Amino acid sequence: MPGFTELFDVPDLRRRIGFTLGALAVFRVGASVPIPGVNGDAIRAIFNAQSGGLLGFLNTFSGGALGHFSIFSMGVMPYINASIIVSLLQGAHVFPVLDRLAKEGELGRRKLNSYTRYLTLALAVFQSFGLTLAITKMPTPGNVPVVISPDAWFYCVTVLTLTAGTIFVMWLGEQMTEQGIGNGVSLIIFAGIVERLPAATMNLFELVRLEEMGLLTALAIVAALAAVTLSVVWVETAQRKIPVQYAKRVVGRRMYGGTQSYLPLKVDQSGVIAVIFAVSLIQVPLTASMFYSQSEWAQKVQEVINQGNWIYDLLYAGLIIFFCYFYNSVSINPDDLAENMKKSGGFIPGIRPGAPTAKHIEWVLERITLGGALFVAAIAVLPDVLRRNFSVPFFFGGTSLLIAVGVALDTMGQVEAHLIMRHYEGFLKKGRIQGRWFNIGQGGTA
Repeated sequence: MPGFTELFDVPDLRRRIGFTLGALAVFRVGASVPIPGVNGDAIRAIFNAQSGGLLGFLNTFSGGALGHFSIFSMGVMPYINASIIVSLLQGAHVFPVLDRLAKEGELGRRKLNSYTRYLTLALAVFQSFGLTLAITKMPTPGNVPVVISPDAWFYCVTVLTLTAGTIFVMWLGEQMTEQGIGNGVSLIIFAGIVERLPAATMNLFELVRLEEMGLLTALAIVAALAAVTLSVVWVETAQRKIPVQYAKRVVGRRMYGGTQSYLPLKVDQSGVIAVIFAVSLIQVPLTASMFYSQSEWAQKVQEVINQGNWIYDLLYAGLIIFFCYFYNSVSINPDDLAENMKKSGGFIPGIRPGAPTAKHIEWVLERITLGGALFVAAIAVLPDVLRRNFSVPFFFGGTSLLIAVGVALDTMGQVEAHLIMRHYEGFLKKGRIQGRWFNIGQGGTA
């Protein structure tokens, strides 16, 4: 196994890491550039007063840009919402053209990405107008005006700026995915979560220093955070291995097969995707209510979809469980797995090949997905419930922890894959002696 010291020895990996860090630096700079005509002190007062509410929650997913009402305040949420809509339409088989494009390989994938980008543009205009309207009418401590001059020109400039910022962040995330390490969209959200880590740590030390919190309490919080983090890592990496036996067959003078392998199925196949999708979907009715903020139904929607009541907790947990199952239904097809296994001469011991194998895989997948989905929903909701009802001073919500751990594991996995690939390339190059390639697997020469 290649070591971490080889991380910067591979030119391609070094270039990818540098590109990722540079792109994140560009995003952080843009997240600090405020929209013209906005009172920064009033914005900060609003988010300080509602740091534990829905605004603080959305600020985390915008990478901290919403708290400054910067040019990147919308973040990647319109892009994620567009991806959800396209995935739902494709999974529900509403438009046959989407199903056909999904089966056309790389060309079809590019076409689907184009549809997602166009939908992102439309959603960005819609959501940026709703956000601008909400900011101008949002109450502030001391009734300080948030917008200096809320005229038509301000609305046009702000909506155009926020939309352009969203499109740029979408493009930046795609470039990070293609030319960097990890998923670009997830890394942008991850950067906003990690940014809060130093402030939360200093806040904990300050509470202990001022004797507002006991040392044992602080140590208990750190221990609980470590235990939850370890449990998240354990579930995210847990797999259910289904044994697969391959029949022996003779081809020419050689005998193949007769070996046993495993079909690994992750307990939490969706990772952080289900959490991000759930948060994005909650935003849709909230954004729509911003256009009619004074009406009774809009106030009711904002009251229900407010981080701080049991209706929100149930809705959020239910959406996470739904998207865990939905992601599995889109990414894993038991029929295709059973058919490919049958073609290669493989079978599950005690299960007939074909349809019975597909049903068995689906049976196992449904049960491990239920356990993983319930765990993810509990981690996402319980810290907020404990903090709200029992005054347990958690400085990080469960959602932030799930995303941070999931993105870190995914990025580490991709880095390790690049190191292993480089390791095997070097091993094969050493096999070439005096212009001849040694076939290491067969022990002969080619």
